[in-house]
Amino acid sequence: MTQWTPTSWRTKPAAQQPEWPDEGALEAVLKELGSYPPLVFAGEVRDLTAQLAQVAAGEAFLLQAGDCAESFDSFSADAIRDKLKVILQMAVVLTYSSGVPTVKVGRIAGQFAKPRSSATETVDGTELPSFRGHIVNDVGFTSASRQADPGRLLQAYHQSSSTLNLLRAFTKGGFADLGQVHQWNQEFVASSREGERYEALAHDIDRTLRFMKACGIDTVETPYLHEVDFFTSHEALLLGYEEALTRRDSLTDDWYDCSAHMLWIGERTRQLDGAHVEFLAGVRNPIGCKVGPTATADDVRGLCEALNPDRIPGRLTLISRMGADNIAELLPPLLEATRDGEHPVVWACDPMHGNTFTSESGRKTRHFEDVVREVAGFFAAHRDAGTWPGGIHVELTGDDVTECLGGAEEIGDADLGNRYETMCDPRLNGRQSIDLAFRVAELLRG
Repeated sequence: MTQWTPTSWRTKPAAQQPEWPDEGALEAVLKELGSYPPLVFAGEVRDLTAQLAQVAAGEAFLLQAGDCAESFDSFSADAIRDKLKVILQMAVVLTYSSGVPTVKVGRIAGQFAKPRSSATETVDGTELPSFRGHIVNDVGFTSASRQADPGRLLQAYHQSSSTLNLLRAFTKGGFADLGQVHQWNQEFVASSREGERYEALAHDIDRTLRFMKACGIDTVETPYLHEVDFFTSHEALLLGYEEALTRRDSLTDDWYDCSAHMLWIGERTRQLDGAHVEFLAGVRNPIGCKVGPTATADDVRGLCEALNPDRIPGRLTLISRMGADNIAELLPPLLEATRDGEHPVVWACDPMHGNTFTSESGRKTRHFEDVVREVAGFFAAHRDAGTWPGGIHVELTGDDVTECLGGAEEIGDADLGNRYETMCDPRLNGRQSIDLAFRVAELLRG
């Protein structure tokens, strides 16, 4: 660690990096990014680490949620607000129903890059580079669209900056006030069973606030009732971009990746001798790492030692993505490895990626009940191991999409085409997200 620098990852094999057609143009863009202001600040990052330390101690719960991949095309204030609404609703359900504080981290303001299982894809005999997210290329299936363009890195930075400005205004400027809980219920959610259940909870919160006021508690001067801490995260896939936004903190002399408060390593890039582990081992942000069905206890122990050798609570979150049918068998040995090694990790469940399949209509989808089953299996494994089921990590949207099967509205295969709008993976819509929050709250209550 004493020899770590923001460029030391370049000596390691780096998986999932695009083939940039002009390395000179790429380096010019990265140099320009290096001169830009940080998107987040070291003090905010330390605040998140402290809150995640509470999760690691079993005193709070992590809700990490947002888009599969952010889009340049559908970027708007309304889309950001609606996504935030759903996350705030979920957090209120989790906190009020379970009595456990909820740490809110969005997959937002930087979640542009996507790993791919193949570097190319073939359609009707034509082979082109795979779509790697709007930060790299475009989803359109043409040679021009699929060429990696370093100029998109700058566009991603500016969109992230605008998104962060709006999120800070919403979460600190009154929108997140607990007195607004009814306004968070969007029209298409409010008319559903989940929306009705949420409204009943909102009325309970109103009564609680009135009771507090009647008891002489000054609710006006209690900041936690009027604003929330909301943090950003994304997969740190494009290491040149992350390096360009890494800064040394003037107070602590530590390095921070200032592209987001929290970064994570994906299942495809968690090699212990790889560039992604090397890079994130040296920044002081909270770090997540996805662990899938192939992960072994030795892998998990190695990741803990590489990414959090000092055993700092809140520093490392391990995000399991096993699949509903595999979690009961595959997760317990990993829990035992961290428990017995006294690694103070946050364990979170990604119930989305291990349950993805292609439907009869040819669309990639997930079934809501599989998502719920994996979360239930996650809680059961932790109960048996005597460890804390620290959080969930889900892909969702504030839009009324039809991308995941099931849920209370019983979306079927024939319904997927109605509003299937994701660029990559299918997301939960608002109704499914609120339903999931209530299900998780019930698990938290035991």
